[in-house]
Amino acid sequence: MAGKARRKQAPEPVEFRSQALAEALERQDIAAVALALRHGNTVVPLVKPGPRDAPLDGGEVWTYRDPKTGEVALLLFSDAANKPANLPPAVGLQSPAWLRSFLKRYESTITTVFLDIAGPHPMQAPPGELLRALEA
Repeated sequence: MAGKARRKQAPEPVEFRSQALAEALERQDIAAVALALRHGNTVVPLVKPGPRDAPLDGGEVWTYRDPKTGEVALLLFSDAANKPANLPPAVGLQSPAWLRSFLKRYESTITTVFLDIAGPHPMQAPPGELLRALEA
């Protein structure tokens, strides 16, 4: 059709949540948590967000270092709404491949991984255990 310019549609907003992970944490089902992490995205707090037009591309992940012990924790969330307000405000949505790679790279540094640390259904695991679950 001549004369009609086609408007570029805005991309659908990215949903910063994983329903499967939320349900697995609610049941405190370790096998279901592993399955959700292996097949779905995970919300992580970011020190520095990725590009605004590509929220799944990058950003610098925030980790917690205990000032008394120096131990490092990775915090993962089933939903951005579960991230406590006292953490950096930006979040990223990371793939299972990213999580596997991140845990492999920092397995000797990260001492624990917290899932939905402030609830509603918190869980924690050693990084090696999550890595094994992701590689199963």
